[in-house]
Amino acid sequence: MIVGGGFTGLWAAHQLLDRGASVALLDAGVCGEGPSGRNGGFVDHLGHAAPRLRAIGGDAGAGATVEESLDSVRAIGAWCDANGVDAWFRPAGQIVASTAVAHDGGEAETMEALTALGFGDELVALTPEEVRRRCASPLLRGGTLVRSTATVHPARLGRGLRARLVERGARVFEHARVTALRDEPAGVVAATAGGRVRAGAAILATGAWSARLPPLRRRLTVTSSHIVLTEPVPDVLEELGWTGGEAITDSRRLVHYFRTTDDGRILFGWGGGRIACGGRIGAREELDAGVVAQTATDLHAVFPRLAGRRIEHAWGGPIDASPAHLPIVDTLAGNGRTHVAFGYTGNGVGPSHLCGRILASLALDERDALTRLPIVGARDRLLPPEPLRVAGGAAIRRALDSRERAEQAGRRVAPLARAVSAIPNLLGVQIGR
Repeated sequence: MIVGGGFTGLWAAHQLLDRGASVALLDAGVCGEGPSGRNGGFVDHLGHAAPRLRAIGGDAGAGATVEESLDSVRAIGAWCDANGVDAWFRPAGQIVASTAVAHDGGEAETMEALTALGFGDELVALTPEEVRRRCASPLLRGGTLVRSTATVHPARLGRGLRARLVERGARVFEHARVTALRDEPAGVVAATAGGRVRAGAAILATGAWSARLPPLRRRLTVTSSHIVLTEPVPDVLEELGWTGGEAITDSRRLVHYFRTTDDGRILFGWGGGRIACGGRIGAREELDAGVVAQTATDLHAVFPRLAGRRIEHAWGGPIDASPAHLPIVDTLAGNGRTHVAFGYTGNGVGPSHLCGRILASLALDERDALTRLPIVGARDRLLPPEPLRVAGGAAIRRALDSRERAEQAGRRVAPLARAVSAIPNLLGVQIGR
């Protein structure tokens, strides 16, 4: 039984079917319509987390995790081809670009770690001239090219995964919110308003909603990211020279991320949403007008050529952020039959495939190379209890935003913003890419 029909649950379901298991999947809404279907569409691997992976798993564990996550990026594209799903999968790489002197060289630690793990070719240093040849924004400085990142239309991928799952005989129950999950001698039982489902094992793939579970409450923070989407602007893309399909992020910790679409638009997002108190996800996490307005302002700062062009769509969604900025797969205390993945921290499209594979192994009680990866059962530093977490987190995010905007504008950073924005490093909590 799988609770949650986003990418993690859908990939886990396909993996279980591949291994001969029967699958029941329950979702409170429609599979793929939540954050999985409306994110920025960056198909990342875990190379960006190489320094943190080395810290928790050593070189062997970190190298294995990066390799498996690279395999997942390739596997997503291969799955789309094999199943006739036109999800606009495009393996064009990603540029991580500086937009301020203070952010120059921000990928040096990652490059060093990947080189030590044998993946030195994955990151390629780019001069400012090389970055601007690929995308001539006046704000972009030098940076790095991440070779293996791809992009995808997430809603198309989610719908394709759901359709093929139904064709393969999985039992999919939508608009079936799980109100209770109990361990019983004969299995795990999920209760909904319409009935009960009993299974030998359960997978919780509920993303940011996992923060409502008491065992995970201090292992997650829920925030949000918002996106604006322009009208088709193929002429602007030609003027920018941004025709290679590269995804781009800046080097801020409250990151901006942007890419082109197959129909000639610019998608532009910002991870600057507010923290949700108690993990409660409401209207502000889904669409915060203030964050959307700031995101639109930032879009025009990065791309002044868009003056006078329409923004046709805007939306947001919750993010489950872990202190180490790593996805974690774990088994909940009890009878060992309930398994969960959480903490994608805004980079879940690619790693959800890997976590789905791991969860399938755990659910079938198959202990293999995947279940021995260091992200399985990893223990993060616990976050402060609420309300300290929300109040402190909000202050830190405001300070970070103030600091990074001052750095980008070449202004002096206020001493208080500098001091408060340094607190996460002192606590061992990762913010940003």
